[in-house]
Amino acid sequence: MEVSFGGATGEAAYHHVRSVLEPAIANHSVRVWLLADHLGRREGVEGQEREALAVACLFHDAGTAEAYDGPQRFEVEGADAARAFLSRREWPSHLVQKVWEAVALHTSPGIAERMGTLPRLVRLGVMTDFGATETAAQAEEPLSSLLERFARMDIETVLGDAVVEQALRRPEKAPPASWPGGLLAAHMANPGHMGVNPAF
Repeated sequence: MEVSFGGATGEAAYHHVRSVLEPAIANHSVRVWLLADHLGRREGVEGQEREALAVACLFHDAGTAEAYDGPQRFEVEGADAARAFLSRREWPSHLVQKVWEAVALHTSPGIAERMGTLPRLVRLGVMTDFGATETAAQAEEPLSSLLERFARMDIETVLGDAVVEQALRRPEKAPPASWPGGLLAAHMANPGHMGVNPAF
């Protein structure tokens, strides 16, 4: 079974993030899409909203890419990148805004879940892929087989290190009360630590 991303814009988003992201982060982004889409279709998410969900999932960690390493938190840089990507394709402004919110808020527990369908599903997809939220969907076929096609490649270590590396160069990207801030603080407390950041 082939993986689809809801339409031409979703497919273009996939090829774009593949070209700029670390392979482990790109694979994680696809797994988040597969999980979020599986849950979303059960709720009736379809058409352009489904494609918007694909773009949000694919761009949710785009701020870790060198191409989008600006002065803001990686979540906001990724959200701005997704907005620019969709705006060039003249997407409806309300969907562009929802994609922006879904990307920008995906590390914000208790907020993303209350900001609408897309932010909630992206957050749930992320948490499920990292094992913080369990869902029976992961064991269902053909979803389980599709997820296995996108290897994890030590994603927890790769993603945490990418966020910290950016923050070491630009500390303003990691405010103390944020997820990046927690990762940076843990690294500074034990800079020789190898493997998954304790604050991940």
